[in-house]
Amino acid sequence: RSLQFDGLTVQSVMSVVEPDALALDYTRAMMGFLLFNPQPRHIVMVGLGGGSLAKYCLSTLPGARFTAVEINPAVIALRDRFGIPPDDERFRVVCADGADYVRDCEEAPDVLLVDGFVAAGLPPRLGSADFYADCCRALTPGGVLAVNHWAGDSRYAVYAARLRDAFDGRVLAIGAEDGDNRISFAVSGPSFPPSRGQVLGRSAALAELHSFDVTDITQRVLAR
Repeated sequence: RSLQFDGLTVQSVMSVVEPDALALDYTRAMMGFLLFNPQPRHIVMVGLGGGSLAKYCLSTLPGARFTAVEINPAVIALRDRFGIPPDDERFRVVCADGADYVRDCEEAPDVLLVDGFVAAGLPPRLGSADFYADCCRALTPGGVLAVNHWAGDSRYAVYAARLRDAFDGRVLAIGAEDGDNRISFAVSGPSFPPSRGQVLGRSAALAELHSFDVTDITQRVLAR
C-alpha cells in the first residue's frame, strides 16, 4: 500500500503482509541513528507519512517514546489505512509545523528524525539554517539528528552546508540504495565520530534485535 503526493511521487510504502517492516531502503538507512545512540528514550519525527519509522521504532525499541509531528491533517486522517496505532503513553501524533515544534519543544529528544516533504520537494523551512540550529539546541547532549534529503534537489549542497555549520561539522551522510535519497546524521556534542570499534560493537548487538540488514548500513557509515 502506498501513500503518494500524485500519480508519480511516492511518499511512503507499506507491506500489507508485514505492516511494521521498513519497505523502503531510505527508512532502513535512517535507522542508522542507532549506531550513534543505541538506546534512545524519546524520538521525535517531523513528517508522519505512512508511519513506517514510527511503527518500526514502537515495535523494536520498547524503552522509547515516539512523537510524530505532521503538518497536514489529511495525512493524519489516513493513519488507520497504514496501521498507525492510536495515541497512548508511548506514542502520539501532533498536527503542527515541524519547524515550529522543534523550535519550541520543552522536552529534549534523544533522536530527531526529519522526513518532511511536499510534492515539490523539501519545504524551505526544513532546509533553513535556523531549523538546523534549532535541531542542535533541541537535542539532548549526544543526541542524533537524522535527515532525509533528496540529492536531486538543486539546493541539496546548500542544505548540507547549513547542517554542517549548525553542528560544527559533526555530520555524516550515506546514500540510500533505492533512490536519490541521502541520509545525514548529525550529533549534538563532542562525542563524534565514534571509533570504528564502537560502531562495529554496536552493529553486532543491533543485528541481533532488528530485521533490516544492520551490517549493510554499518558498512555505508564506516565508508564515510
